[in-house]
Amino acid sequence: MTDQIKDYILIHRLQPGDLLPTEAELCAELGVSRSSVREAMRTLAALDIVEVRHGYGTYVGQLSLAPLVEGLVFRGVLGPEDDFAALREVVEVREALDLAMADQVCAALAGTSNPGLHQVVDAMEEKSARGEAFAEEDRAFHSDLLAHLDNALVGQLVTAFWEVNTVVYPRLGLPPTVGLDETARAHGDMLRAAEAGDVEAYREAVVKHYIPLRRGLGTAS
Repeated sequence: MTDQIKDYILIHRLQPGDLLPTEAELCAELGVSRSSVREAMRTLAALDIVEVRHGYGTYVGQLSLAPLVEGLVFRGVLGPEDDFAALREVVEVREALDLAMADQVCAALAGTSNPGLHQVVDAMEEKSARGEAFAEEDRAFHSDLLAHLDNALVGQLVTAFWEVNTVVYPRLGLPPTVGLDETARAHGDMLRAAEAGDVEAYREAVVKHYIPLRRGLGTAS
């Protein structure tokens, strides 16, 4: 039944935010019972494929990666006895994505000036000097940096894995304030390299960015 509703959305070229037919109309269109439609809608709502607005109707969802994040967070905290393997995998995916997009990021930012991103880096460095974590600034940096690319999915994936990393890390008893100065400097190096169009320097800064995380995971067990 869920596949039939997804096919309906695709066939009718519905977009996020578009109103779906009523329950009765779907039953007539698809030749199924109301209970089948309701059960399918509950499943699709959990996946953010549809959004049920009580009293208003059912709409095509925003198709976010929230279900992916929730699943990965649960996976990450479910088995910490597994030598933090799940979180290591998340960090590896994050680093791989950042390295894979190095050419595109540098091409997009080469020769530009980005005072907003520099302010974010400055805030990171100020907080790190006080021994304070800077999760908000970290997220803003990666989100704003990748917003320059003509690829929305990459930005969503990077943000999704960043959220998993940030939520799971402290739940496993890992200190969130280790290597803050290194991490803050690496963000600045990434930005300056991107603005200079220096792909190699950008990649080196990306690797440095993940060293504190890798170190924390390597000593956690």
